[in-house]
Formats: sequence, C-alpha cells, structure tokens
Amino acid sequence: MYYTGIIIGIGTFLIIGIFHPIVIKTEYYTGTRLWWVFLLLGVICIMSALFVSDILFSSLLGVTGASFIWSIGELFEQKKRVEKGWFPMNPKRKNDYKAKRNIK
Repeated sequence: MYYTGIIIGIGTFLIIGIFHPIVIKTEYYTGTRLWWVFLLLGVICIMSALFVSDILFSSLLGVTGASFIWSIGELFEQKKRVEKGWFPMNPKRKNDYKAKRNIK
C-alpha cells in the first residue's frame, strides 16, 4: 500500500489549519505591515519545492508556500473582520483601524 497521498492530504489539512491562528495573531500584534514576510517565505518554500526530489516533502513545501501567499490576502481580510467587530482589536493599535470601537 502507498500512503503518500493520504499523508499529503493530512499534511495539507494541518498546514492550512496552522495558518489560521498565525494570520489572526500576526494581524493582532503587528497589523498588515508584515505581509512582505509572508510573500518572501511563500516564494522561498515554492522555489525550494522545485528542487526537492521527494514527492512528499516537495508537495508539503509547495502547500506551505501557497499557504503563506494565500495568507497575505487573509491578513488584510482579518483587518476588515476586526473593524467589523468579529475579532478582538489590539488596544495598542486602535488608531490603525477605520472603524473605531469602544476599547476599555
């Protein structure tokens, strides 16, 4: 039996799941100004995937790179979600948001 496809599927699920809290915490503590770090890491992972011969590791590197790049858009969307009040706003950065909420 070959388990590579199942391992890639589980790995993809876990990688995407890990990026959800990463985006939330990054936006909370730093805002959207570190989007370029996500881009840089994404490009590095994708380029690395091109040079790894093992299909499992190459696939997981590609998924990680794509998740980094996808997270750039999610970072900006997270800012909008915070402005709508769906997620907590960092009181130290309340001037970074368009919609001001009451922060105690």
